[in-house]
Amino acid sequence: MSTIDQLETEDRMTVASPKAPLRDGAIHGRIEKTLAEAEAALEEARLYGDLASAAPAGPAAGSATPVRLKVSILMPVFNEIATIREIVARVRAQAQHDELLIVDDCSTDGTRDLLIEIDRDCPDVRVVLHGYNKGKGAALRTALSHARGDIVLVQDADLEYDPADYAKLLEPIQRREADVVYGSRFLENAEQDPSRLHRLGNRLLTAASNLTTGLRLTDMETCYKAFRRDALRGVWLRENRFGFEPELTAKLARRGCRFLEVPVAYNSRGWEEGKKIGPRDAVRALWCIARYAFWD
Repeated sequence: MSTIDQLETEDRMTVASPKAPLRDGAIHGRIEKTLAEAEAALEEARLYGDLASAAPAGPAAGSATPVRLKVSILMPVFNEIATIREIVARVRAQAQHDELLIVDDCSTDGTRDLLIEIDRDCPDVRVVLHGYNKGKGAALRTALSHARGDIVLVQDADLEYDPADYAKLLEPIQRREADVVYGSRFLENAEQDPSRLHRLGNRLLTAASNLTTGLRLTDMETCYKAFRRDALRGVWLRENRFGFEPELTAKLARRGCRFLEVPVAYNSRGWEEGKKIGPRDAVRALWCIARYAFWD
């Protein structure tokens, strides 16, 4: 059975055989287009069609009662063998998620083999394997294309961010107080990141983003971004690397989404510990801020 046939079968019935991680290289041509169109049509019907209109009305905007929406945690991964098992355990320990969708961006340090084991043993975890290294933005695009939740939340695999903060990120969306929630490392503690260079770069990029979007964020570059998946309906995301952060922010702002920031914990790691973002990515981010403020 091919990978794409197995995915389609799992959507229709319970499969007795172990699930296999999805290899994006196996999905191509006409099959990929047909499946994408079918999934998009079903999603639009569920969110906007007769099924949605027939459902009981939820609480009004700003209601104190959160609406139970399905949550997909999206985790892009590249060479995180030292942390991947622990971060998966931490995410799975949180009650606020329905699925953990991990995209391995062609890791070479053993992470890939470990993720295949996790995919086999954990029913709430799905793993997608990139055939070659594409970048964080590309991994998140892949994750978004497979996500089934009403809300998606981005989680890095390096243990810098704590899944114990999920409730703070998700409740404003569930209460309809916001469409997008960013977890700010600096909202309550401006010195939380010990790297002066990193803090300076983040402040510069956030200020530039605010100037072009009209937002008042304190941490545009945060990993912790939660938003309703339908907020991106019809939005074309292009950036393959860390330019994804300003691109997503600009395009959600241009759609008139309501943003909210909440404070989150942060445990910074250095480049010697595997941090991957660098000066080249900051330059690219500035270019992305200028580009996506006005063009797609």
